[in-house]
Amino acid sequence: MLVGDRAEHGGCTGHPDDYVLRSGRTLNADGGRIADARHHTAAFLDQAAQEHGLPVPAQTRDLTLLVVSELVTNARKYAPGPVRIELRISARTVEVAVSDTHTAVPAARPADPRRIGQHGLEIVKAVTEEFTVEQEPGGKRITARIPLIQEQRAGDAGTAPS
Repeated sequence: MLVGDRAEHGGCTGHPDDYVLRSGRTLNADGGRIADARHHTAAFLDQAAQEHGLPVPAQTRDLTLLVVSELVTNARKYAPGPVRIELRISARTVEVAVSDTHTAVPAARPADPRRIGQHGLEIVKAVTEEFTVEQEPGGKRITARIPLIQEQRAGDAGTAPS
């Protein structure tokens, strides 16, 4: 459950999909809300690692901050009202949800390497394992799920355990 701008411990029962930590924050309408969202997210991930022992790989951290930046930037660009960011973390994933007051459902544009800008949604969809858009009264909620533990791919450096 979310409580204002504070994190709340989720009472994890040990199931990998149970949320260990949740946090929510409403961002001001000024230009600083993107930086505020990134700082809030970094502190959230630090808390998950330090207080709950969840390993947050550097790649997951970077991708989560990228997703937050892109979603909050789009909300700031298209929605006139406040933006709400909610973060959740389990043993498997980091979930980022951004709610805004714009009712239009965003759509990724067709790939065009000559296009300058407007690639944010393409990027978010490419780096997340799940992406959903839900319409809500007076706006929408975009949720992106980033895997917490990156699996080693065939051909990557390193050896598999014997």
